[in-house]
Amino acid sequence: MNIVVKNLPDSVNAYYLEILFTKCGEVDYTKVVYDRVTGEHKGVGFVEMPKDAEAEKAIEELNGKEINGQVIEVEKARPRKVNIWS
Repeated sequence: MNIVVKNLPDSVNAYYLEILFTKCGEVDYTKVVYDRVTGEHKGVGFVEMPKDAEAEKAIEELNGKEINGQVIEVEKARPRKVNIWS
């Protein structure tokens, strides 16, 4: 299951996300989004967990958790919309 994490503090990187979510189960992949031009942290990250039950547990346990003074939002990621005309 692909999970989106919003409102991440600037201090959080992909490795930190992996450690945080590994407490709930197996993690395949983590990514933190940065601006392509400025390299600025966008406050959003993604986590891929192979087992849906563990992913649901992670969403329940980590949604609303405070990290470095910011409350994160954790939810199931929606599929990306692709515009074939642009």
